[in-house]
Amino acid sequence: MNKFDFQPKLFATLKTYSREKFMSDLMAGIIVGIVALPLAIAFGIASGVSPEKGLITAIIGGFIVSFLGGSSVQIGGPTGAFIVIVYGVIQNFGVEGLAIATVIAGILLVLMGVFKLGTVIKFIPYPIVVGFTSGIALTIFTTQLKDLFGLNMEKVPADFISKWGAYAESIPTVNWWALLIGIVSIFIIAITPKFSRKIPGSLVAIIVMTVVAFVLRNYLGISSIETIGDRFTINASLPSPEGISFNMETINLLLPSAFTIAMLGAIESLLSATVADGVSGDKHNSNTELVAQGAANIIVPLFGGIPVTGAIARTMTNINNGGRSPLAGIIHAVVLLLILLFLGPLTRHIPMACLAGVLIIVSYNMSEWRTFRSLLKNPKGDVAVLLVTFFLTVIFDLTIAIEIGLLIAMFIFMKRVSETTKVSVTKNLINLSEETEVPVADDEKLIVPDGVEVYEIDGPFFFGIANKFDSIMQRLGDKPKVRIIRMRKVPFMDSTGLHNLESLVRLSQEEHIRIILSGVNPNVRKMLLNGGLDHKIGIDNICSNINEALARASVLV
Repeated sequence: MNKFDFQPKLFATLKTYSREKFMSDLMAGIIVGIVALPLAIAFGIASGVSPEKGLITAIIGGFIVSFLGGSSVQIGGPTGAFIVIVYGVIQNFGVEGLAIATVIAGILLVLMGVFKLGTVIKFIPYPIVVGFTSGIALTIFTTQLKDLFGLNMEKVPADFISKWGAYAESIPTVNWWALLIGIVSIFIIAITPKFSRKIPGSLVAIIVMTVVAFVLRNYLGISSIETIGDRFTINASLPSPEGISFNMETINLLLPSAFTIAMLGAIESLLSATVADGVSGDKHNSNTELVAQGAANIIVPLFGGIPVTGAIARTMTNINNGGRSPLAGIIHAVVLLLILLFLGPLTRHIPMACLAGVLIIVSYNMSEWRTFRSLLKNPKGDVAVLLVTFFLTVIFDLTIAIEIGLLIAMFIFMKRVSETTKVSVTKNLINLSEETEVPVADDEKLIVPDGVEVYEIDGPFFFGIANKFDSIMQRLGDKPKVRIIRMRKVPFMDSTGLHNLESLVRLSQEEHIRIILSGVNPNVRKMLLNGGLDHKIGIDNICSNINEALARASVLV
């Protein structure tokens, strides 16, 4: 067994770290910290806890994920995907129940990393990743329209369609000053790279628009521009850690919820890391990332926090603003801590419309619309997976989108494999010029004796092709004395294929037809022997190549 795969990116990064990299990470960390502020508070409130709990989750969880994680740019914290789950657990089991479920989820995540289950993410098809990412981008864009337009809405609906309906009804309440600040913020972010690539446009926009909003509100009497301070009141203190009591009854009661939190956290964090790899050109360590996510979810509940996972929006903000090492994530956590403790009076002047502009740029950058458009030209199966994942992510949530997307992808894969597996029949001569079982001359041919038919399966013999083989046999309707089934091109066989082969042997024996297997590879042979097929057809009728099979058939005929 290979040794435990735990290699935090931070320690590898520090070996080649430089002042230039630090300045880049510093800028990115500050921006991400500022952007994460309203998100962390909003996710905390929406999940059913106080605003500080969302911030505490982002601070402690974000620090642990960056310190121990296997991705150079991953930003950890509370995310929107958890809102429904967390809210439901709190309603059913209370805040203490959520803490227990989160700790159990953290333990499960650590175990997944220890047993190297992180590589499972490699089996998620690319159209699912693109569909999920584009769907999240559209969702982020949609959630920012209220602040961008300064709409006067008491409550924004949670679901996508109702949200747009509510926006349409609130059009008469557009705050033109807020819209102007949002548009100018977007413009500043877009043009800043043309003048300087070292200073993030997001930081420039936040500084400029905060000053503008402060002047408009305090010196020109324009009080309708909403800022962070108008919406949030932050208690500037860190809670002390509290113990969590466990017993088998509560564990059994909360295990399903904990499993859901663990699986969603694993999927979202590893998908976030995978998407980040595609943008940054880095390569994350999935198992290390799972251990870090698990550690964060074990520790954060002790301080009253909610579940932690990789946050795609903040991770993309980090990358787009120059973050390239875990220090950016650590700085983001420190910035949030400073905001919580000391900088509340300053951050309350940041206009919400400006933050909306920052996130709209983030959503545009992560939308991958060019990739999305190119994937629409791919085979229909890939397009179906892409669109289903995209629309389910937007209309419902990540969990449903991933489950249904993977299910469709699996069915399409099985269909394609079954279509590539072929069954052919030979009754007279076998041309050995392309044979691989035994060395032969270029023009050598083998004569198939009278009363013998040779069937060849080219491809995996699994449940998707087993019925196809049966139907071919039934259509032939012939009754030879011996049937040779060549399996040299069968890489594997599952239990359904074995069952169908056993049925073929039984039906053939009832018709006094003998079965010989040829060219069986070691893995398939082992399965046949474990299934007892050698006792049904005779060990002598499982041959290593076609020459032996034909010789055996001549004896039987």
